[in-house]
Amino acid sequence: NPPSYRDANKVYAKCLRGVADKLLSRLSVGLGLGEKELRESVGGDELTYLLKINYYPPCPRPDLALGVVAHTDMSAIAILVPNHVQGLQLFRDDHWFDVKYIPNALVIHIGDQLEILSNGKYKSVLHRTTVNKDMTRMSWPVFLEPPPELAIGPLPKLTSEDNPPKYKKKRYCDYVYCKLNKIPQ
Repeated sequence: NPPSYRDANKVYAKCLRGVADKLLSRLSVGLGLGEKELRESVGGDELTYLLKINYYPPCPRPDLALGVVAHTDMSAIAILVPNHVQGLQLFRDDHWFDVKYIPNALVIHIGDQLEILSNGKYKSVLHRTTVNKDMTRMSWPVFLEPPPELAIGPLPKLTSEDNPPKYKKKRYCDYVYCKLNKIPQ
């Protein structure tokens, strides 16, 4: 816990909040909502930023192992700082696709909570990670999570008689419990 690390983390957190605010604003407008509606719907100032550091050492038989099995993220959004070692894959049209590394770029995943709030207009990204035979891979995802007690459901402005809610309204903590325990939502 050197002081320089704490200072760097404070600057990083401030920058991430700016990125998250811009993302949520643009995604909100994309749904035909006001700029702040999605941010407020996922917790506003109570939104949690959860940083994980993933370390994948070299694996002599990458054909026999996965870094992380296929999943969608429970959060609203995941902001990922990748590195140059390939390993992230997205599933689309019945195929797995490698996510190309672009220097100084972030990878953004729509999470389950935005899929629910948008009533399915935005889709949570099914993804997995693979391991590398020769090189260590690291990633630094930040998950934007609603407060545990916040109830999340399709936004009323995005539902109608012709487009009824596709998801039940549920507290985020209950959603997490069900997903982690593989209980149908």
